[in-house]
Amino acid sequence: MPRFIADLEIHSKYARAVSPQMLLPNLVLWAKKKGIDVLSTGDATHPQWFADIESKLEPAEPGLFKFDESPTRFLIGGEVSCIYKKGGRVRRVHHLIYAPDRSAMKKINTRLAAIGNIHSDGRPILGLDSKELLKIILDVSTDSVLIPAHVWTPWFGIFGSMSGFDSLEECFDELTPRVFAIETGLSSDPPMNWRVPFLDERAIISGSDSHSLTRLGREATILKAELSYAGIFDALRARDERLAGTIEFFPEEGKYHYDGHRLCRVSFGPEETKQRRGLCSACGKPVTIGVMSRVDALAAPDRPAGFRPAWAKLFHSFVPLDEVIGEALDFGKQSKAVWRDYEAAIQKFGSEFALLLEAAESDLRAGLPPAVAEAVIRMRRGEVAITPGYDGEYGIIKIFRDDADRVGAAAANQSSLF
Repeated sequence: MPRFIADLEIHSKYARAVSPQMLLPNLVLWAKKKGIDVLSTGDATHPQWFADIESKLEPAEPGLFKFDESPTRFLIGGEVSCIYKKGGRVRRVHHLIYAPDRSAMKKINTRLAAIGNIHSDGRPILGLDSKELLKIILDVSTDSVLIPAHVWTPWFGIFGSMSGFDSLEECFDELTPRVFAIETGLSSDPPMNWRVPFLDERAIISGSDSHSLTRLGREATILKAELSYAGIFDALRARDERLAGTIEFFPEEGKYHYDGHRLCRVSFGPEETKQRRGLCSACGKPVTIGVMSRVDALAAPDRPAGFRPAWAKLFHSFVPLDEVIGEALDFGKQSKAVWRDYEAAIQKFGSEFALLLEAAESDLRAGLPPAVAEAVIRMRRGEVAITPGYDGEYGIIKIFRDDADRVGAAAANQSSLF
C-alpha cells in the first residue's frame, strides 16, 4: 500500500475570512511544496466553488480527482455549520462532510439549499440538527461520510464548552455508529483525546482548517492505504495499520488550549480555573473554557495526562517551517528573507514534510543554515517552550531561549558539521 499524507479540512476563497488565493491551481502548487498528496476540495457545498470542482477537476483514482496533470489528488468535501436547539440548549457545531463522487455531492447540495442559504459562505450556516445532516448525506449515498470538525473548540466543536455535547450519542442518537472518526483541531492532540473512553472506537485524524495557502498541512493525516475514496475511509473505519498517524500543531499553540479572557490578557490552566470558580481575575466575569479543561471534564478518572492506550497511533508535533526559519534567523515570518530561505529548503529537500519528517540530522545540518537546522532538530525532539493560547489568541512557541541561545546553537551546529 502506498504511504501518503492527506489534509482533509481546508477552505476555498468562497469561505469567510479566507485568502482569495485559495484556488485550485494554487492549491496543487502549495500541496507539492508541503508534501501533501490528497486534499479535500473544501467548501463543496458552495455553488461557485462546486462549479469549479465540476469543470476543472478530472477523474483520477476511484472517488479522487486531479487538476491538470498535477499528482495532487482531491476528494469531494466541505464543512457545514449546524446551529440548532437540542436538549434545552442552542448548539453550534461544525461538521466535515464528504461524498464519493460529484453526482452525490450535487444531490446533497440540492437538499441543503432547500434548508438554508448555501450561497453566502463556503461553510454554510444552517438551522439543521447534526443527526439530520448525517441522515441527508447517507440518504443520498451510504458511502457519504460525516466527521465532526475541531471537536473540542469552545464555540463550534461537538464537545466545546459553549454549546457542545458530553458524548457523541447526545448528538447523533441511534446514528452514532455511523460516525467513525473525529478531527482533533489545533488546540488538542491525540494524547489529549486518548483520555476520553468514548473515543476509543473512533479514528483520530487531523486537518489544517487552512484559510491560506501557506497554512496547508499545518495538521494532516498519514495513511498507508489504497489511494482512493474508499481506501481512505476504509482505513479510518478499521483504524488498523493503514491509519499510520497524524501531523500536529503543538496543541498549546492553538487558540483555545487554555481558559481565559483575551481582552483582559488573563489565562488559566484547568486547575486554576477551578480554584477561581471559572471567573476572570481581572473583570470577574466567566472565562472562556478552553480545550484542556473540556478534555479534563470528559476524561476517565483512570486516564490522567500521559495515558496511552494500546491502539494509539504515531503522531508528530511540528511548527510550520516558515515560522521555524523566522525564529532561527530572527526575521518576521512574513519577511521576504524567510520565504527566500523556505523556497531554497524546499528545492533541496523536495517538500516541507520531507524536511521535517524524513531528512537525516546530518542532511539537515549540511543543507540548511546552522540555526535553522538546529531549530528543526530541537523541534523534532519536542524541545520547545510554549505560552499556551486561550480565548482566540494563538499560543507563543519558542525553540531558542534567547538571542544568545540561538547564536550559540548555530555556532555549535556549524562546528559539528565540520
